Amino acid sequence: MNTSKLRLLPALFAIALFAIATQWVLTQPLSAQDTEVATEVVDAADAEAAALAAAEAEANEKSLIDMYKAGGWAMYPLTLLSIGGFGLIVYNFMAVRAEPILNSEATVQIDEALANLDVEKAKSICLENPSPTTNIIEAGMNRVDIDNYDPEQVKEAIEESSSEELAGPFVLINYLSVVGSLSPMVGLLGTVSGMVKAFNVIEAEGAGSAQALAGNISEALITTATGMIIGIPAMFFFFFFKNRYGKITSRIGRIVGDLQFTLNKAVRNRA
Repeated sequence: MNTSKLRLLPALFAIALFAIATQWVLTQPLSAQDTEVATEVVDAADAEAAALAAAEAEANEKSLIDMYKAGGWAMYPLTLLSIGGFGLIVYNFMAVRAEPILNSEATVQIDEALANLDVEKAKSICLENPSPTTNIIEAGMNRVDIDNYDPEQVKEAIEESSSEELAGPFVLINYLSVVGSLSPMVGLLGTVSGMVKAFNVIEAEGAGSAQALAGNISEALITTATGMIIGIPAMFFFFFFKNRYGKITSRIGRIVGDLQFTLNKAVRNRA
């Protein structure tokens, strides 16, 4: 880690402590002294009314299941999107890693074989150690003819295979972008549905039906929040895995270029 990043750590740590302290202060109950003052101000009748109001509020408090049901039909596609997004994140954490893609141990053996112009051995190493990198190298080795060696043909084969091999893992990374884009839109569609229902209630019963209006407005707000809760992490991990995969593919280009240089050098030395 470079020094500029290290300098940011104290500031980030202070911000985190401030946020935690603020949350703790806001969630703390009243002190004993404040409670006594409040009790002196409020008489017995008001205290009984406050107790009844608190009991009623506790009875009306909604659980997560109740909020899920209040979200209406839009919560079902949002649930599917959340499951798909979580599965894609877990899969990409396991799949988008440098070593399974680069297969460094096999490429070292291939480099030694090509230095000795043992193309068949290089092919067998690629077959025994399948990975995107070795598959690309194998495609290039299949067009190697030592007696009539043409480096351009090998280069073309490698480029053709690279576009095919490297496109596969990136497809599943792109699906995270799809989840991140669709989730807020489905949430907004649920919002529109809830607001339409609310206006229908106003049209049919007037603005005095507060309970029906509250249910429809709750549906609208819950779906919007749920769509954002799903979409924000999905977009974050999309860019995270995209950048990680870009670094890995750039290393593949360097490795394959080094192997081509080794082969070209061995062919020239033989000539």
